[in-house]
Amino acid sequence: MHMLYNSQHYVVVAFELSADGNGGEPASPVRGGYEIVDKFARRGIFLDGAVAEGFKRGVNALVERGPSEEEVDDFIAGYTQLAQQPVVLH
Repeated sequence: MHMLYNSQHYVVVAFELSADGNGGEPASPVRGGYEIVDKFARRGIFLDGAVAEGFKRGVNALVERGPSEEEVDDFIAGYTQLAQQPVVLH
């Protein structure tokens, strides 16, 4: 688990796990994703697979432009519109 982004509105955490649950031993294929928490709505979403890859590409393109915090938050907001999981304990 690695915190990638923490603003007034959002938190983005990256997760990386081995496919067989070994905690990332080198011989294990790696899978993972991103958890995004909307602090104001108190909802979260976990992105994995193709959606996580699309998120990563979008963030990388955004970072190349040197975005403001508002631009990053606007990008993340596009994903949190789908968030249904309430944050109870985090």
